[in-house]
Amino acid sequence: MNGGTSQLYPLAILLTQAEQFVSHRLREYFAPSDPEPNERPHWPMSSELQWPQSLAQATETEKKILLLCLAPYLQPAFYDRIIQEFLPNGGDIIEMGGVKNVGNHRGFIPTGETALFIIAGSDVGARLEIQRLLMGDSQLVKEGIISLAPVKDGEPPMSGQLIVTAEWQSKLLLGKEQLPVFGADFPAKPVGTLLEWNDLVIADKTREQLGDIKAWLQHNASLVNKWNMKRIIKPGYRVLFYGPPGTGKTLTATLLAKEFERDIFRIDLSQVVSKYIGETEKNLEKIFNRAEHRDWILFFDEADALFGKRSAIQSSHDRYANQEVAYLLQRVEDFPGLVILASNFKNNIDKAFMRRFNAVVHFPTPGVAERYQLWQNTLANNDQVEDDIQLREIAEKYELSGSAIVQVIHYASLKAFSKENQAIGKKELLAGIQREFEKEDRVFK
Repeated sequence: MNGGTSQLYPLAILLTQAEQFVSHRLREYFAPSDPEPNERPHWPMSSELQWPQSLAQATETEKKILLLCLAPYLQPAFYDRIIQEFLPNGGDIIEMGGVKNVGNHRGFIPTGETALFIIAGSDVGARLEIQRLLMGDSQLVKEGIISLAPVKDGEPPMSGQLIVTAEWQSKLLLGKEQLPVFGADFPAKPVGTLLEWNDLVIADKTREQLGDIKAWLQHNASLVNKWNMKRIIKPGYRVLFYGPPGTGKTLTATLLAKEFERDIFRIDLSQVVSKYIGETEKNLEKIFNRAEHRDWILFFDEADALFGKRSAIQSSHDRYANQEVAYLLQRVEDFPGLVILASNFKNNIDKAFMRRFNAVVHFPTPGVAERYQLWQNTLANNDQVEDDIQLREIAEKYELSGSAIVQVIHYASLKAFSKENQAIGKKELLAGIQREFEKEDRVFK
């Protein structure tokens, strides 16, 4: 979809047509017996506006509803200006619905009743059809593009405010999707990497298993649609990455997202897990709801904290903890996208989850060959190390993970640089290795 001015220009044309249509509807309302011809102005949706692929199958009515939602974002006084022509001294048009003074915005915000009034008028059949759309039949609602705000018990549901999600506001108005901001309402952070696949050093079997995930990302949508597999294949893809820290689990997740141009979010467990009953589920639901109709990848690092084994019920706390795991089990299984769980130990994950993973990928501690390659990859060229350092010998003697090797080189490089050395010496390198061994309470020789 084109962004910037090229996107806003056809939107402006559609808004002008919409304004004429709204004005005509109000003339019909205030002068229903006007003898003058009352032919409605043209309000087509097939313009130069390049609707996103998700809206390709949307009906004319759905697109009109969406445009009515978007109008105040481009022209804050869109509705107030039209209404003022008919009520110069102020007043409300009850049939037109709408709400005012919502937050900082002082103008008219459309509700479901606004869409009924403008698009359907007094046509009962058309009004019922729009209600069905807004109550869940519309693809726009199913895909989380628009929603009808909830109302108090006993109030007409169509009096709820029409809302366009923040991501879709940005996509439709600016031509790009705005990612959610990390916080209490979305406790997950986008992650990425500057590295490429050839920077990832893993065992051959691990790399082979990643091919299954790539196949799902590339072909599953076509498989489901062309072979009509929706009725037998569950939505989404669930993967467990397990292995010691620093073996490439997080890097692999970000590389998958990078290759397939997906946004990936790492769930912040400190913001999600709560000691209060039911709060953890609520926090997670915020993430799943926002991600439901996006091509996002959800990455649960240190997943044991959420997906750990259920315990025997000895107290009410145990019972609620088990209910939390049961909720996660169902929610992850229903999610239509890629969910990656990372854990240091496979056995820490509840067996109920294990049965439902599409793929379980082991990231073992790198062997001598992998460690040698990691040393070579991390040191951009041999000029960075003194001649008395033999990387093959270092790789054979010291068992380190990929992230530990990066830490060693970072430490040794800083030491060398601070002394204005031209290269890393063996002394600095061994000191860095010793630091990593001490972190893990291992004996350095």
